[in-house]
Amino acid sequence: MSQTGTVGTPSALQNGFNKVFIQRDYSEGTAVKFHTRLPPELEGLIERHVFEGTINKLNEFFAEAEKGSCSTYCEGCIGCITAYLVYMCSETHYEKTLRKISKYIASQNERFYHPKGLQIIDPTYRGLRVIEITILDRPGRT
Repeated sequence: MSQTGTVGTPSALQNGFNKVFIQRDYSEGTAVKFHTRLPPELEGLIERHVFEGTINKLNEFFAEAEKGSCSTYCEGCIGCITAYLVYMCSETHYEKTLRKISKYIASQNERFYHPKGLQIIDPTYRGLRVIEITILDRPGRT
């Protein structure tokens, strides 16, 4: 598949669904961040401000997850001291933030995307490489 700029790839018909992929933005390094421009494939299907707001919030969550703080460093030290056994009974800051991201995506899908015939797939299912947006096949839609 060829890319349309650096934002998305053309919709591919797979299993009766069109899929649009929002690519990672590496302009500021390798931190998890996605492009916020609305792909042409989604124009007319979702409002630009809703899409950009969703992606910006996801980018904020990922920045929070990767942010180093005293507590995250202590978390790592405790993990090292306990031979990482502590992680069997507690979640890391990163895991907690990923759980928040999953809840946020579910709420966005329910509030904005599903009524428009769209669905955002959690980027953790794609190895944090892309955000997949599925254009659902609905009766009466061409």
